[in-house]
Amino acid sequence: MNEFELIARLTKSLPTNESVVVGAGDDCAVLDLGVPEKLVLFKTDAVVEGVHFTREMPPEKIGRKALARCLSDIAAMAGTPTAALVTIALPKDFDAEFVAKIYDGLNALAEKCGVAIVGGETTTNPESILISIALLGTVPRGKQIFRSGAKVGDAIFVTGELGGSLAGKHLDFEPRLDEARWLAEHFHIHALMDLSDGLGGDLRHILSASKVGAQILKSAVPIARAAKLAARENASAKPPFIAALTDGEDFELLFTLSSKSAVKLVDAWKKKFPEVKLSCIGKIVAGEGILIRDKIGTHTFNAHGYVHFP
Repeated sequence: MNEFELIARLTKSLPTNESVVVGAGDDCAVLDLGVPEKLVLFKTDAVVEGVHFTREMPPEKIGRKALARCLSDIAAMAGTPTAALVTIALPKDFDAEFVAKIYDGLNALAEKCGVAIVGGETTTNPESILISIALLGTVPRGKQIFRSGAKVGDAIFVTGELGGSLAGKHLDFEPRLDEARWLAEHFHIHALMDLSDGLGGDLRHILSASKVGAQILKSAVPIARAAKLAARENASAKPPFIAALTDGEDFELLFTLSSKSAVKLVDAWKKKFPEVKLSCIGKIVAGEGILIRDKIGTHTFNAHGYVHFP
């Protein structure tokens, strides 16, 4: 049973109440707690030593990554983060200075993004470090964007470049909070999420939720230089295009909107975010699954992104 099969089993009968606008199945839970003009976003995420980081990495960057992952999910709902709780589980032989530096990195990003760290929990964990973040945020009523709104004919966009994140980006990425809020304010975005497990896997979440398919133009996918270098330097590395679709932890935005708005969006984006690449990589089509169009023709893409418990 892989990660998504397990999630489906565990979430099929979760209890709910009248506050839940959206529960499990999107980037954040969306709650109506009676806050005027705003809905509340709620997200949790964890990083685990040996899976998401190693102890040889700079501890400040480990802490930064732990919070940045949750911030990226708030961005995926076009929201604004507000406050976080931090749970850290440590082996008995932990280094107090190393742990303090983890918090230094976490705190620096929190201050930059206006997030209050309001408490948490410390506990023991045999052999490895685990950091879990619970993050609250808000989104203006009517501006929340889900995975389920993609429509046939929509243009598909991604920010930044994809693939090769293990070369360093997975520790240094910038959550696209400003970009997502700007998109929600100025355009009618139909579906939105962040890329945590690879385009080939995460796009399927939008397609499944929206009950549509996608056609991707191979030449339009923005491939990171790190993925190209890895392929040149290591014969066993993934081909760059496959890395761009299946490597995890890019944390870029993936979204769809009417193709009629695509040119206007690109022009406005270049003026607002000149340093952040924006690429139209394909379109939403009827059916299901992902099709890749290249010089030879159109092919079904069956690979997925990163999956826990494969």
